[in-house]
Amino acid sequence: MQFFQDLMPSLRLSNWAPAVIRKHLLNEETETIDSLCAMMMASDGEYSSLLLAERILNAYEKLGEDERLAFFRLLHSEYDIDADAIKTAVADYERNPDASNLLRVTNAAEPGRQELLRRINLTPGGTRRLVKMREHLLTAMRDQPELKKIDTDFHHLFNAWFNRGFLLMEPIDWTTPAHILEKIIAYEAVHEIENWAELRSRLEPSDRYCYGFFHPSMEDEPLVFVEVALTDQVPSGIGQILQRDPAAEIPENPSCAIFYSISNCHRGLAGVSFGNFLIKQVATSLKLRFPQLKTFATISPVPGLRRWLEAQAEAEDSVAALIEEFDADADDELRAEMEKLAASYLLEQKNGNNEPLDPVARFHLKNGAILERINILGNPSDRGMKRSFGSMVNYVYDLSRVEENHEEYVKNNQVISSSQVKKALSR
Repeated sequence: MQFFQDLMPSLRLSNWAPAVIRKHLLNEETETIDSLCAMMMASDGEYSSLLLAERILNAYEKLGEDERLAFFRLLHSEYDIDADAIKTAVADYERNPDASNLLRVTNAAEPGRQELLRRINLTPGGTRRLVKMREHLLTAMRDQPELKKIDTDFHHLFNAWFNRGFLLMEPIDWTTPAHILEKIIAYEAVHEIENWAELRSRLEPSDRYCYGFFHPSMEDEPLVFVEVALTDQVPSGIGQILQRDPAAEIPENPSCAIFYSISNCHRGLAGVSFGNFLIKQVATSLKLRFPQLKTFATISPVPGLRRWLEAQAEAEDSVAALIEEFDADADDELRAEMEKLAASYLLEQKNGNNEPLDPVARFHLKNGAILERINILGNPSDRGMKRSFGSMVNYVYDLSRVEENHEEYVKNNQVISSSQVKKALSR
């Protein structure tokens, strides 16, 4: 990582671009972002392309919300594919399927947006700034679904640029530089870290670990990180991890590695999956370090449960009554009712792609995990009650079955679950 950081200053445009070119192309007032993009696509010079990329990004970052929307519409209309060119290229390939005609088909089928984004990415820091641009695009798509075509191009390029082969897994601990630790506090998406003392309690003890994926083009920005606790048993609640008595004895030979928080750090990289690789790599690393580890599991939220229950309550009085009565002091009967509904939500309720409704379930099941146990009131905090009536789930990663489970889920959308969860559904 330090090699890439040391290299970056030598690539700054001001260090090597000819002064005459800099003077002309870095005059920020001479061109609109539309004309800069046109100049970029017409340019065939390395210097001018790099400098234009910098200017385009500088111009974009000055745009207001409405101006950004206009820019996205420009990308949508002016840098789309040419259907007639595709037809001509395909016809030529059918007549003569040689390498030259194949290249013509490939080039014609690629929207001009992709080449424009590639050229913009040439400038130092371009990748990070394009990730932010996609974040704006995802927001704009809520009201402008036609912009999905542009996002398809971003997603395609980011999958290549953030290929697993480029990612570096790094341990994060209390000795990690402060500017990275600050980002861990800021990006924690599952269980908020309120202050430095709380962060220290997650990183410093000998039974706590944190790992992150980094990419050379984004320097000290973690892409995703996972927090792990080594324990003697699989916890039924997050309090057993986060609210442990500081004086409690740390297990000498822990048998379980518990992934209790997985945070993606950049909304602009949504849909570019890192967490699955990170979990498997961390599990493998921990198993080598601690051979006695037998169980790799999570203590995970169920973020869609409350929303689904509230929708059911509109048609079912019994669900409405449960929602009204259920709180952190719920008795065994109410807990059993909630567990049955939670099991139905996780096992039976599917989205339009015939996958589980719950996003966390989709993530872990697709990665080959087993839905092991539902923990009613596993997180009775205000946030936990608001999101899922306090329910949490243990997903177990059996390293000998991960690939088999993954294939079963991908091919058949099969939710692999324990007998305990199935039993809750049949009550």
